[in-house]
Amino acid sequence: LGLLAESGGGSVQAGGSLRLSCARSRFTVTPACVAWIHEAPGKEQEGIAFIRTNEGDTTYSDSVKGRFTISQDSAKETVDLQMNSLKPEDTGTYYCAAGPFCTLTPGDYNYWGHGTQLTVSS
Repeated sequence: LGLLAESGGGSVQAGGSLRLSCARSRFTVTPACVAWIHEAPGKEQEGIAFIRTNEGDTTYSDSVKGRFTISQDSAKETVDLQMNSLKPEDTGTYYCAAGPFCTLTPGDYNYWGHGTQLTVSS
């Protein structure tokens, strides 16, 4: 079936840090890629980071490069997103997504969590 569950959202001030976690379960085969997708209020979803689960390679969007770090714990089947130097424009819903293709295009992922909310105040 493949289930994803995000946790760790909340409210922080600009410049602060937060760590999101994505736990996966019930995957019969480990997905090739796990990504974090950001949906800002009133805007389209944006893929901001992904990790290749076998190789551990990572890719980031320009909007978060240098500020966010995606990592995985294969034993725990979790993928975390460490977010530093947060900005008000980082506000929104963060989804964990998984699938066989490693891209920053949200539509390429076929497993999704329910999302977790982040509010960054100025």
